[in-house]
Amino acid sequence: MGICASSAAPRAGAGARQGSTRRNGNRRRERDQDGAGEANGKRKDDRQAKEGGGGGGGGNRKQGGGAVPCGKRADFGYARDFAERYSLGKLLGHGQFGYTYVAVDKVNGDRVAVKRIDKSKMVLPIAVEDVKREVKILRALTGHENVVQFYDAFEDDSYVYIAMEYCEGGELLDRILAKKDSRYTEKDAAVVVRQMLRVAAECHLHGLVHRDMKPENFLFKSSKEDSPLKAIDFGLSDFINPGKRFLDIVGSAYYVAPEVLKRKSGPESDVWSIGVITFILLCGRRPFWDKTEDGIFKEVLKKKPDFRRKPWPTITNSAKDFVKKLLVKDPRARLTAAQALSHPWVREGGNASDIPIDISVLNNMRQFVKYGRLKQFALRALASTLDGEELADLKDQFAAIDVDKNGSISLEEMREALAQDLPWKMKESRVLEILQAIDSNTDGLVDFTEFVAATLHVHQMEEHDSEKWQLRSQAAFEKFDIDRDGYITPEELRLTGLKGSLGPLLEEADIDKDGKISLSEFRKLLRTASMGSQNLPSPSGYRNLRKI
Repeated sequence: MGICASSAAPRAGAGARQGSTRRNGNRRRERDQDGAGEANGKRKDDRQAKEGGGGGGGGNRKQGGGAVPCGKRADFGYARDFAERYSLGKLLGHGQFGYTYVAVDKVNGDRVAVKRIDKSKMVLPIAVEDVKREVKILRALTGHENVVQFYDAFEDDSYVYIAMEYCEGGELLDRILAKKDSRYTEKDAAVVVRQMLRVAAECHLHGLVHRDMKPENFLFKSSKEDSPLKAIDFGLSDFINPGKRFLDIVGSAYYVAPEVLKRKSGPESDVWSIGVITFILLCGRRPFWDKTEDGIFKEVLKKKPDFRRKPWPTITNSAKDFVKKLLVKDPRARLTAAQALSHPWVREGGNASDIPIDISVLNNMRQFVKYGRLKQFALRALASTLDGEELADLKDQFAAIDVDKNGSISLEEMREALAQDLPWKMKESRVLEILQAIDSNTDGLVDFTEFVAATLHVHQMEEHDSEKWQLRSQAAFEKFDIDRDGYITPEELRLTGLKGSLGPLLEEADIDKDGKISLSEFRKLLRTASMGSQNLPSPSGYRNLRKI
């Protein structure tokens, strides 16, 4: 069941799924209801409406204010020698805007999949924009072992052709059902989930959100047992700038995250969808189900998954812990894709080099420099209270950035990490500013303790283990509360190393303005040290804002 499911291509086997030619009818209708931009310019640009002023790729207009040519007048600037390069063969499937074929490369005889999209059906500028964006996304992600390889894009007067890797190994769920004697283990599930998470992490590192993670959007490259899983459909994917949120509702009902329904979603929604898939892989049921789409949405927003029914009592605690941490309703407290890859249940061999750099870690480092000195000190105190288990994912992230493995991050390594194909460009002076803010002992390097303070996910700590959060935050508080009277005074702040004028620092946390900081005020200070706290407010209700 899909949101605005009429836009989805009919299922016609694995071949039909590859290069599904649907063109985002659900996204378009949702944005129009938000007052998104039409071609004639009478409404505001729909990219702003959709992303809350964020600005991903492209827009609906040419430079100079002219409307984007649509239909057969559309010119994408792609190569026009498709007929000389490939010969079309068997039809694999079709969707709303075109057809997908097997084609043969005339030079080497290799088989490829070709999505042929009819220009005459691109009657709105957004349809042209959607095709351009999908090609841009495929170009950005090609080379990743779990993404279908993009070869080239072509056009003629009538069609756009997207040539890509041909995957003939079948759909994920079909292969699971075909396992003889139902010998499908947790390990099998973990292998699949790990590959999906790698796709999500790669997307997020490129400033991209997939927005439609579901089993049907993955195919196996071949029928071999060890064939890699490939993401094959990026029709709903879009770029997003740091700190911005999507305001539209897209995706498939069973896999949609709560924040999507609240119209303030970001990369975290992909992780939720993978959590739903993992739940299904392990027990054969959906975690949120109802006969109607409205009912499913209510379940997603209000209900918790049931881990009491069979077979959950026989499933390992590690697997249950993993699923629960992906299906946290608060996106600020949910594991990121890179963090999930560090989880003991899903990680492969414990080798940190397999863990991609986490976009949220980079964002937190960028945010850390903006914090007041008291908040930075408080985070360092909290970081010093954590144990090895709590630090596992950050150890992996530190190792991924510490290329020379000397136990510290240099300016050059920081620069390399912050330059990872991100949707923003950073000046050298800004990189140095971030390193200096994190480097508390001013030795020009960032050690692991300093790194942890700058990259902590406070909301995750509190959500995943409330009791441990209470203990850790109190222990951090007591590092400042020297006389143990339950308050931090200006004099105690001075004794712990804070220098300069303490009045403005105290105001950052002293909510009741009594001249000292209580434990509850200290905890509130820590909670605000989270990139997720910048989420946009949600419009009230969603029932009247979407169209099925």
